[in-house]
Amino acid sequence: MKQSQFLTVVSADEARRRFDAALRPSPVGKEVVELAQALGRVTADAVSAPIDVPPFDRSTVDGFAVRANDVAPATDADPVRLRMTGELIACGKVPEQAVSSGEATVIATGGPIPRGADAVVMIEMTEPEGADAVLIRRPVASGQNLAFAGSDLSVGEVVVRRGTLIGSREIGLLAACGIGRIEVYRRPLVAVISTGDELAAPGEHRPLAGIFDTNGPMVAAAVAENGCVPLAFPIVPDEEEPLATALAAALEKADFVILSGGTSKGAGDLTSRLVAEAGVPGIIVHGVAIKPGKPLCLAVAGGKGIAVLPGFPTSAMFTFHEFIAPVLRRLAGLPPQHASRVSATVSVRVPSEIGRTDYVMVGLAAGADGTTVAHPVFKSSGAISAFAQADGFLAVEALADHLPAATRAEVTLLSPDIRMPDLVIAGSHCVGLEPLVDRLADEGIAVRILPIGSTGGLNAARRGECDIAPIHLIDPASGIYNLPFLDDTLMLLTGWRRLQGLVFRPGDQRFEGQTVAAAIDAVAGDSSVLMVNRNAGSGTRILIDGLLRGRKPEGWSNQPKSHNAVAAAVAQGRADWGMAIATVAKTYGLGFLPYADEHYDFAVVKARADRPAVATFRAALASPVLAERLAAMGFVRD
Repeated sequence: MKQSQFLTVVSADEARRRFDAALRPSPVGKEVVELAQALGRVTADAVSAPIDVPPFDRSTVDGFAVRANDVAPATDADPVRLRMTGELIACGKVPEQAVSSGEATVIATGGPIPRGADAVVMIEMTEPEGADAVLIRRPVASGQNLAFAGSDLSVGEVVVRRGTLIGSREIGLLAACGIGRIEVYRRPLVAVISTGDELAAPGEHRPLAGIFDTNGPMVAAAVAENGCVPLAFPIVPDEEEPLATALAAALEKADFVILSGGTSKGAGDLTSRLVAEAGVPGIIVHGVAIKPGKPLCLAVAGGKGIAVLPGFPTSAMFTFHEFIAPVLRRLAGLPPQHASRVSATVSVRVPSEIGRTDYVMVGLAAGADGTTVAHPVFKSSGAISAFAQADGFLAVEALADHLPAATRAEVTLLSPDIRMPDLVIAGSHCVGLEPLVDRLADEGIAVRILPIGSTGGLNAARRGECDIAPIHLIDPASGIYNLPFLDDTLMLLTGWRRLQGLVFRPGDQRFEGQTVAAAIDAVAGDSSVLMVNRNAGSGTRILIDGLLRGRKPEGWSNQPKSHNAVAAAVAQGRADWGMAIATVAKTYGLGFLPYADEHYDFAVVKARADRPAVATFRAALASPVLAERLAAMGFVRD
């Protein structure tokens, strides 16, 4: 089918400039809300105090209201005796008697200052003398221990300025002024539409070749985070009439429309064609020189903005935060969200594509010298977990084909309150880590897990970029796991054993009842039998290479990076056999031929072995409770 190409690929800055010039975003309106509903709203106008706060002179301590001149000579040795007026002034009680020279009135904290008094003596500095007098042992200055009317806020003083995001502090200020209703900017209504025949809503049935809609719920949540009200539309199939109807309804109801996905049916791209026809001036930008996010489409119809986000989740969220969120915040009257940035050392070489700026998700950790290290999250733009696992992103300029390892780069944080992890675990991932990390979380320890494979983890440990590297590498010469791969900077912490074996679909007679070696020998030369391999550097790959003895069966070049990916390929019929652990085989309902126990251990950086987080990790690893949980998962604690 013929598909329309991008109109003109422009730079990110040019895309923002064009969209801003066409839309001219500004607050969409005002409304008055009760103070109880004002939290999180934005003030549409400055709010001034209608009264003084406090509204009268009041005491800030428990004690006695006096005239300062009367007690000026008071000392411990020669206290001043004052007559009691007989009145007790509590909070909310209007004084009835003035304080004359030589007199004092009992007053509580917050009580109004009576006429004639100009200071308050703390009760600790006094001593009663009979029933109608008090001895004052310390002098006070005029105005001491009292708050004058308007000393906090005065009539006409601006309490909250226009464009202020109302939080608990602002609520307190407004309440103190007696303000029960406030004018705020109306929250823009933002229609969120996911398109695609392959999509199913979370919680509903997913067709065999379908996926759950990630972008719809995620974008709707991001819309709410930026001060707007998301209008979630049902998923729209890749058909012209339903999509046109949904787009028309969205433009009628909402102040801004966001679509994600879209496909080609017939001549041209369906979504972009309908958006172009929705109103003038139409499409402003279609194609931005960035990665991820090149297919971004921005349009304006009848004064309302339309954004068509790429279908892959990481691309969708990146383009939303970079191009759409700033516009929505202006529509909501919110101030710009200034990005927080840190300088970090890139841990490995980052390849890039010349011609467009490449934005790379990274996780942050402390390096050996105390500097911040950025570990790239090498996942595709279709991987939703890339955003979840990343702390921020760095940019590789359009004219560069890579970013060298050890480069100092500026990382833009996804959140200003990013917490650096207390413990970094980088290496081979195993589901057995989860109960271990749960124990650490119970102790308040923040853990960062970087699934970069056994070899990658060892390299990171040697560079001092992690605390612990989980590994399962067998030395072909000795048959010993893990220990031969350590140098004098690392120490081995025994983990658990996992049963590795050959996985296949139940009932496949080519594998049922066979040994692993015999089964592989039987099918290795059969081009109709597809294997699924593992990535180079993984412990499983070393086992496979030993069994294949240099042979490369059909499917050998298919090299996913996890046991789950291997099991999924076999379960779904994209491959017939592969190597995975028994726990994963059971999860996917696969047949399993046991081969050997592999040792999943931990290489610990010696220089970090005494850190509190590492010590807590070691204690948790040795606990009987963890051993029980591992056993329930099919692992054996050594």
